[in-house]
Amino acid sequence: MLKPILLVEDNPNDLELTLIALSKSQLANEVVVVRDGAEALDYLKRQGEFASRAVGNPAVILLDLKLPKVDGLEVLKEIRQTENLKPVPVVMLTSSKEEQDLVRSYELGVNAYVVKPVDFTEFVRAIADLGIFWAVLNEPPPGSRRYVKPK
Repeated sequence: MLKPILLVEDNPNDLELTLIALSKSQLANEVVVVRDGAEALDYLKRQGEFASRAVGNPAVILLDLKLPKVDGLEVLKEIRQTENLKPVPVVMLTSSKEEQDLVRSYELGVNAYVVKPVDFTEFVRAIADLGIFWAVLNEPPPGSRRYVKPK
């Protein structure tokens, strides 16, 4: 079974556009959607409502910067401080062009910082490219699990 893509997005319009873009890329990976930073951490740490989910990390995390409860930077910081989550690629997918957000994201270990294109066609292409690169082309570090073990 392929690893899922974790999409952390609270904006309903951006969520819908991202899901459309990922479906157009024809990736076979399941897309798991969570709506805030706290829910993302629960999913990643297999706690709360996700306590019984299958073992394994996502192929990539598409993380919005401005999230309710726990913002994207705090989620990223927690990921990089958690041993079994460190190798998971994280793409900050945001509307923010603020230099401080970009710098802080890289300081915390983001793998890529992508400003959401305003144009729908460009948005679809950007998301499809991200999905294909991180879920198909990217080789994870040795020792990380490529597949999720079914329950």
